[in-house]
Amino acid sequence: MRRSKLSALARSITLIVSVAAPCLAQAADLLPPLPPEPLPPPVEIGGGWYLRGDVGVGATSVGGLTTTVLKGSLPDGYRYDQKAIEDQFFAGGGVGYQFGSYFHGDITAEYRGGGKLTFQDSFGAECRESGCRWVNAYNGNLSSVVVMANGYFDLGTWYGVTPFVGGGVGSAFHQLSGFNDQGFGNAAGGYGFARDKHSQTLAWAAMAGLSYSVTPNLKLELGYRYLNLGDVRSGVVNCVNQDCGGATYKIKEVTSHDVRIGMRWLLGGVAALPAVAEYSEPAPLVRKY
Repeated sequence: MRRSKLSALARSITLIVSVAAPCLAQAADLLPPLPPEPLPPPVEIGGGWYLRGDVGVGATSVGGLTTTVLKGSLPDGYRYDQKAIEDQFFAGGGVGYQFGSYFHGDITAEYRGGGKLTFQDSFGAECRESGCRWVNAYNGNLSSVVVMANGYFDLGTWYGVTPFVGGGVGSAFHQLSGFNDQGFGNAAGGYGFARDKHSQTLAWAAMAGLSYSVTPNLKLELGYRYLNLGDVRSGVVNCVNQDCGGATYKIKEVTSHDVRIGMRWLLGGVAALPAVAEYSEPAPLVRKY
């Protein structure tokens, strides 16, 4: 009797398993596939670093002149009659960093040329007749390399345009070349020259302008800069046909009102991620009876 019950129970379990197995397999097929793992966060490259380049022109001026003679003293009635320096052109570049939305700074180097310097001095008795004073006319060419550290405050952005103000400080490396002295009046026929003179001075600047975002990584700039280049010195003037005492000249407070056009190329960006198959919801199961 007991064996017949065990045999009946085994047959029942076998029947249940044979009926349930296809249903369980079909239920497994109805489950949606697991979604893919989340993508890693994008990797930023370059950070806030940028490269910049600038070109422009400066209305240059000199504040004053000083003459020093190595032998003797300046003659009676000595004075400066006129002084002038031509406008300079400049071009340069640098590297900088964008610190958030409202401040960026950079280190730049630029070459400045085209600054032809002219001035005139005279001495002797005052008179109404022409040619009764000793007159000397001077010429020279001033070029400079200016290295500066600059900081700028961005004042907000409207329609891609960002006004900014800033300042900078650094060093100017000057070369005064082709410096010569030609005599007129009582000094007619006199001529002197000086060897090229190199000097270094403190330079500082104040700036303002506008930048425009052409693309997220490219900004164009139009700006104004007041630049103070300090004092420039000449070499000792050697006279060709007379003893002129060995004079040197200091050109004081060389300044410039610059108009600059520039660009900034931001190096920051997002690294490309590997392609991953997109996940999509499975289509609903439709039974046909």
